[in-house]
Amino acid sequence: MHNAMNLEDEIFSIQNISDFKELALEVFAFQQENCVVYREFVQQIGKKNPTTIEEIPFLPISFFKTHDVLTDSKIAELTFLSSGTTGSIRSKHLVHKASLYERSFLQTYRQFFGNPEDQVILALLPNYLEQGNSSLVYMVQELIKQSRNSLSGFLLDQPQKINSAYEQALLTGKKVVIFGVSYALLDLAEQKVDLSEAVIIETGGMKGRRKELTKEELHAILKVGLNVSLISSEYGMTELLSQAYNDKNGLFETPPWMKILCRDTNDPFSYVEAGKTGGINVIDLANIYSCSFIATQDLGKIENDHFRIMGRFDNSDLRGCNLMIE
Repeated sequence: MHNAMNLEDEIFSIQNISDFKELALEVFAFQQENCVVYREFVQQIGKKNPTTIEEIPFLPISFFKTHDVLTDSKIAELTFLSSGTTGSIRSKHLVHKASLYERSFLQTYRQFFGNPEDQVILALLPNYLEQGNSSLVYMVQELIKQSRNSLSGFLLDQPQKINSAYEQALLTGKKVVIFGVSYALLDLAEQKVDLSEAVIIETGGMKGRRKELTKEELHAILKVGLNVSLISSEYGMTELLSQAYNDKNGLFETPPWMKILCRDTNDPFSYVEAGKTGGINVIDLANIYSCSFIATQDLGKIENDHFRIMGRFDNSDLRGCNLMIE
């Protein structure tokens, strides 16, 4: 029996790739033993004893729509649901420990954007608030709380409020971070709201309000309209407790306990070489009490140990990247 508490601490103190690979195999053994949905999946495809991370079986992400993916005898402190259109089945992530999610996103946020205590954090995420049970809203709410600043908060479709909160924050000498869903940021860009001093984190999601754009097209419009040199983007989803963020070249970087592999789109058990487009498989070791090995419906490629998102197999529910292949 693998001790989950020990695994939790080890996950967040990974130093290098060999630590990661060793721990991934331990997490696989723990989940195969303790998560009935994953155990049955592994048995069905007959890959019970992987010796490398490439040999580990990846659970199709659609299982989170049809099954309760949770380790035996554990109860969920949180249930996150994907944002969906009316009538669609929403993906469901049962989270055994809220503290694990918080540990993951806070450590990652600090790595990429600094300490929320030194920032004013504004959020333009109207549709996520409306639908409820959003892992993104939970994360941003916690970051706002950590900022301990009365100017931080959620704003609903009110560009003038964004502008005045932004101006006030700058006067206090704080760094301003704005999380925004794609269509809300486009609204601001069209009104030429100058946010040149802010860090802008785009979280995907036209949600049927506007024509779908590729990431490149979207970011090009936002940079001009908001007068910024970089739009940050979050690659995250309901089914994951970790996020990756992009750099100025559009390449996403993961925290040390998360890794991306690109599978062959015609053969899910083999991988394409770096630079070639494939289906994205995510290893997220923070998902210790659900499943850490997920085959997504995104297309991407590995470049210099980072990854680029190329599009999507279909309209699968995902926050962070909702571009379709034209």
